[in-house]
Formats: sequence, structure tokens, C-alpha cells
Amino acid sequence: MIDDIKNYVFDNTFKIIIFKNKLNIINYKEIDHFDDNKIIIRYSNKSLVIKGEELIITKLLDDEILINGKIKLVEFK
Repeated sequence: MIDDIKNYVFDNTFKIIIFKNKLNIINYKEIDHFDDNKIIIRYSNKSLVIKGEELIITKLLDDEILINGKIKLVEFK
């Protein structure tokens, strides 16, 4: 019962929310690579590759990142 409450309050699920020209990533672990054409985000033991043009990070928190730009590809590895 207590574990269920902890999981509800401290939601650690990896999430991606897609908006027009924006990508909000929640509960990531680290940024492996960042330039204006490619961003690689690590979560759990996997990676998320974002490719596009003019990619910028407009929000950066301990567990949340918001990427803006012309997003062309989102790939899970």
C-alpha cells in the first residue's frame, strides 16, 4: 500500500510530450550529446535520439527538459 502511494506521489515514469516544434521529456537521466542538429537523451538503460534543425533547449531541470526547433526524427535506441 505504501509503495503504491510513493509511486503515485513520486512518479518516475519516463514520458515524452510532443507539441508543434517542441518536445518535453520528463524523468530523463542525462544528456549524452547536444548540438543544433542532434540531441541524445539517456533514460533507464536506453537512449532517445532527436534529430532536426535549430534544436535548442529552452527548459532544463533535474528531471525535465524542453527542446524547441524543427524536429524531424525521434528515435528510441
